Amino acid sequence: MKLQQDIDLAPYNSFGVSVRAARYAEITSEQDAAELFADNGVAEGKWLALGDGCNVLFTKDYDGTIVRVTDYAIDIESEDSESVTIRVGGGVEWDDMVEWCVEHNLWGIENLSLIPGTVGASPVQNIGAYGAEAADTIVSVEIWDTVEGRARSLAAEECHFGYRESVFKHEFKGRALVLAVRFRLSKEANPRLDYGDVRAKVEALGGATLRNIRQAVVEIRRSKLPDHKVIGNAGSFFKNPVVETSVAERIKAEWPEAPIYPTAEEGKVKLAAGWLIDKCGWKGRALGRAGVHDRQALVLVNLGGASAEEVITLANTIREDVASKFGVEISPEVNII
Repeated sequence: MKLQQDIDLAPYNSFGVSVRAARYAEITSEQDAAELFADNGVAEGKWLALGDGCNVLFTKDYDGTIVRVTDYAIDIESEDSESVTIRVGGGVEWDDMVEWCVEHNLWGIENLSLIPGTVGASPVQNIGAYGAEAADTIVSVEIWDTVEGRARSLAAEECHFGYRESVFKHEFKGRALVLAVRFRLSKEANPRLDYGDVRAKVEALGGATLRNIRQAVVEIRRSKLPDHKVIGNAGSFFKNPVVETSVAERIKAEWPEAPIYPTAEEGKVKLAAGWLIDKCGWKGRALGRAGVHDRQALVLVNLGGASAEEVITLANTIREDVASKFGVEISPEVNII
């Protein structure tokens, strides 16, 4: 276990906001977690799990302990004629796991290529893209339960996954540290190509192989999204709003080109927040040192030295404009701390 005091978090959050943390810990195992949370300074104080900091905006110094899981193992636990179950350490980069699965000819998460962040963060947000979600393949989530003081395994159904939702954002918020995640991947081809430009790109690459789907998604994402290592950002800042069908029909009547997607909820559909923001004229614009990416309106960027307050001011202004123009509320996907 690695422990440090009073560190700058700029290298640990993709927005590149410079704030300080009172303490910082890296752990690799259940034993490390037990030792760390036996320390009264952690057990009785504030703590925050942090992966790559790709979905967080720090607004001030953090007067608690930042905890990072640095278990980088990917292990096959079981398999049958149709599927393989793997255990993946919480510190593994998500895209490294996707590449591992493609190399091993395992289907299920290829549409989630190039999503930044770690595997440990994936069930919290139930990350998703291009018609797929982490929850589609998660079997269970291995956690350290800070209330019960022990390691536990939560089955997928106990995680209450929804659109960018999970139990880790509600009942288990501030209680569960994700140590590892188990996934079940398919040995049988199951291409999902009906979202955005994926099908056309895959066909241009020669057809629906795992490698072609991954390459297509990577190329699409790189064409639209900035690299946080080059320009500070936290990926999609806003969630796509889920609205009543009548709201979508009203918008569609005035803007026939408005993209609308089905949901599992009866009588509700999903709108594209990026399209709403773009229609309000925000793509490529800025307020102070915070701006909207010129190729993807969902992404807010640090143009250089932006404070968290500048990012929040920009986000709130955008939300007000979308509500005024469309009568739709959009909410942040990014965790504001």
